[in-house]
Amino acid sequence: MILLATPDLSGNEAAYLRQCVESTFVSTVGPFVGRFEEMVAAASGARHAVATSSGTTGLHLALVTVGVTRDDLVLLPDFTFIASANAIAHCGAMPWLVDIGADSWTMDPAALERALETGTERLGDRLIHRQTGRRVAAVMPVHTLGLPAEMDRIAAIAKRFGLPVVADSAAALGASDGGRPVGRLGATLDVFSFNGNKTVTAGGGGIVAGNDEALTDLARHLSTTARRGADYVHDRVGFNYRMTNLDAAVGCAQMERLEPLVAAKRRIRAAYDQAFADIDGLSPFPSRAGCEGACWLSGVVLDESRAAEMEKIRSALRAAGIDARPFWRPVHLQAPYAATPREDVAVTDGIWPRILTLPCSTHLTPLQLDQVVASVRRVLA
Repeated sequence: MILLATPDLSGNEAAYLRQCVESTFVSTVGPFVGRFEEMVAAASGARHAVATSSGTTGLHLALVTVGVTRDDLVLLPDFTFIASANAIAHCGAMPWLVDIGADSWTMDPAALERALETGTERLGDRLIHRQTGRRVAAVMPVHTLGLPAEMDRIAAIAKRFGLPVVADSAAALGASDGGRPVGRLGATLDVFSFNGNKTVTAGGGGIVAGNDEALTDLARHLSTTARRGADYVHDRVGFNYRMTNLDAAVGCAQMERLEPLVAAKRRIRAAYDQAFADIDGLSPFPSRAGCEGACWLSGVVLDESRAAEMEKIRSALRAAGIDARPFWRPVHLQAPYAATPREDVAVTDGIWPRILTLPCSTHLTPLQLDQVVASVRRVLA
C-alpha cells in the first residue's frame, strides 16, 4: 500500500534522540525545546514561539491567552478538522460556524463580515451574538491544507469588531502570501501542528507563535501550570502543555529540512494537477493568486455528477494499493456540534463529499507517483 502521508525521518532524528537519552533530558526540560521554538519562529516569520504537547493543546492555549472564556462564541469555518472546534469547546466556549470560499476552502471573509454585521450587537464593551446572547470572543480562520486564508481581509474585519484572531495554521508552516510567511499575516497568534502526518513532524506537538511578547509570555506561563518562580506558587489555573525534549529533538531535525520537504509537497501537487488536467469531471485542489501554499495534502475534486461514485472509487484505488481517502467532514455534521450556531454553509456542504486525497508523502518516489497516477486514471476512465 502506498500510504497517504508518512514522515521522512532520514535526517538527524535518530542522532538527536540519542543525545536526549544519553543526557537524560527527555521531558520538558532540555536544549532541543528552545532550539525548536527558535527554528519555528524564524521559519514562520513570528518573533516568539511557545512549544506545546500537541496542535490541539496549542489552539486551546492560544484561545485562553487571548481571553476566550466559558459560554463565549468563536467564529470558525465549518470546513475544518474537528480539533479546531474541540479547542474552542475545551475553553467552555462554542464555535459559531461560517462558510468557506469555493476557490480556497478557507474562511470566506464576506461570510465572516456578514455574520458579524447581521448577527451581533454591541453592549458596552461586549460584542453579543443576538441569537444566543453569548459574547463573541475571537475569530479562528484555518489555513486549509496549508493554503493561507485571506488574512488581510479577515484581520481587518476582526479589528473593526474588536476581536483577536487565532489562526489554525496547523499545516501551513512554509506557506506565504505576497511573500509574507504565515506568522506575518495579521493573526494575533498562530498555532502550528507537528503531528506524525504533517510535512514537518515532531511525532506530536504544536507551536503557539506570535509577535506580541506579552501574549506569548502569558502563553508560556499558562502552559507550565502558571508557576511563579522555583517554589510551588501558581497564580492561575494553568496547563501541563509543554513539549518534551524528545519531541523537540525530532522536530529540530525535521526543521533543518523544512525547505526541501515543503518543495517535495509542492512538486507532488503540481504533478497531480498536470496528470489529471485532461480528465473530465475532475478539478485540482485550490490555490490562490499571490500565495505559495504548503500543499500538505494533495488529490483531486470530483464534479457533483461523480460524487456518488466516491466510495466505489476509493475502494478500487485501495484494492490497487493506493491509500486514497476522504477529507474532513464539516463541523456541523459532527455529533458534538450539531446544535452549534451556524450561518449558511452551502459551499462547505457542496465541496466536502467530493474531495479525494491521494498519497503525498515527501519521500514518494517517481515510480510510486507514476503508479498512483496510472491507477487513478484507470479507475476514473
